[in-house]
Amino acid sequence: MPNPPKHRVLAAVACVGLVAACSTTAKPEDLSQADIARVADVKSSFPAPFTVKTVGPAAIDPRLLTAQKLPPGLTFDPAECGKAAAESAVPEGVKGNMAATTAEGEGVRYIVIAVETSEPVPVGAPTEQCAKVTFSGAGVRGLVEVVETPQIDGVDTAGTHRVMQAVTAEGPRTGELYNYVAKFGNFIVIVTANPLVVADKPVAQIDTKRARDLIVQTVELVKGSPN
Repeated sequence: MPNPPKHRVLAAVACVGLVAACSTTAKPEDLSQADIARVADVKSSFPAPFTVKTVGPAAIDPRLLTAQKLPPGLTFDPAECGKAAAESAVPEGVKGNMAATTAEGEGVRYIVIAVETSEPVPVGAPTEQCAKVTFSGAGVRGLVEVVETPQIDGVDTAGTHRVMQAVTAEGPRTGELYNYVAKFGNFIVIVTANPLVVADKPVAQIDTKRARDLIVQTVELVKGSPN
């Protein structure tokens, strides 16, 4: 029996590969039981001397989600990375609900926010060129850099570290913030951590491992996944 033409063999192999690819396509995760109110359960992660408060669920409060926006009129390096450095986890105008837990202790403030939006929010990942961006302006300078984030199955994660120094009448003041974001379906989990200004005490070092663990824990809580 004569061999089939080569182009038919290649076509058959391509079809087999296509079928295999289709058969392994993952189904969308069922998030019908997800609940942002469970963000309150992270309070158990903050024993004394932490002070813990919870709010919500309630309508999205843009002030809580955009409080860390960079001031206008800055010059960025690289210049084309200004938009990436100033990007917010929840774009302006997005509708939905949110709940939050705030914990203060050991010289650090941690804010854990769970958001359910009316529609999926696009995930913006900075390019390699924008992994570290410096900025400067009138009496202000600082940097925004990408930091390590936990890898969570079916979840897009991103992390940034911001440092800003401002010149005031009392002298230079430096602010620091770590921001971790996880997005899945119509849900967003945000964890921020920044040092507290305490009189007559040195600025505390942020426990970034605690912040990363919080993002994983909160995603599991919101989904309703077993611990």
